[in-house]
Amino acid sequence: MGFLSTLFGGKELSPEEQKQEQEAKQFDLMKYDGVRALKMGQADYAIRCFNEALKVRDDLETRDYLSQALIASGQLDSALGELQGLSAAEPSNQAIMLRMAHVAYMLEDYVLMAETCARAQAIDDRVPQVYYLYAQAYNGQGDRVGAIAMLTKAIALQEDYGEAYLLRAQTLLQTGDATSADKDAEWLQDNVGDHEDVLLLKARIEAARGAVEQALEQYGRVIDVNPFAIEAYRERGKLRFDSGDKNGASEDLQKVLELDPNLLADVSGEYSAEGIEEHVRRAYSALNPFGLP
Repeated sequence: MGFLSTLFGGKELSPEEQKQEQEAKQFDLMKYDGVRALKMGQADYAIRCFNEALKVRDDLETRDYLSQALIASGQLDSALGELQGLSAAEPSNQAIMLRMAHVAYMLEDYVLMAETCARAQAIDDRVPQVYYLYAQAYNGQGDRVGAIAMLTKAIALQEDYGEAYLLRAQTLLQTGDATSADKDAEWLQDNVGDHEDVLLLKARIEAARGAVEQALEQYGRVIDVNPFAIEAYRERGKLRFDSGDKNGASEDLQKVLELDPNLLADVSGEYSAEGIEEHVRRAYSALNPFGLP
């Protein structure tokens, strides 16, 4: 026994105890370095830290952090694997289920997403987010009616659930029910205000109704809020083209082409990428001092 241990009545650690103490320090160091890195947005470094910590000790909280870091870094398959392991270890943990459903959504695995939502609902059927995610899963499988039903349940549980109103309106519009979609849009305008997504929704509702001038006005409001709103330029350009305003359509498609040329690939007829590209080339040729294409 060492002199200081003897003096203060302490016990000298055995080699095994010393090893365990060192491992505990190493585990804490790597785990909390990872937590700090994750909070700072350094997901890749956080992943390395958490993996090193897990080599020392298998710990569910660390695996939870690891799943978050993997999601942040875009490693969705690995994140899903971690979440499935966590769910098996804690089958009544609804928060893990909801995160797993979200990852399944990003992976476009809507069958797994729906199955996960059903499990989450069985744990607690009073959580609005469960029904919102369930609706996304239904939409992903093309079941608009099921999605609308789930969103209605979510809103019944949380009357101010703005995301649910927005998704329900978008889904109703896809079914052709512009009138019902507009009711949700009105709620959103009253409670959310001039949010880009709400304005774009309203523009699409007016376009679906054939109210061209009102739709053009709404698309303009979207662009006022976000000058880089590609979908607003594209949809307004198509509406202008269909209304005979070829110049306005050309202006909008020039803007789309500037922001992302690839988005013109699925447009056909006179409104094609080739026609617009030629128009843009002529429009900008004066800015090219060498006259090169």
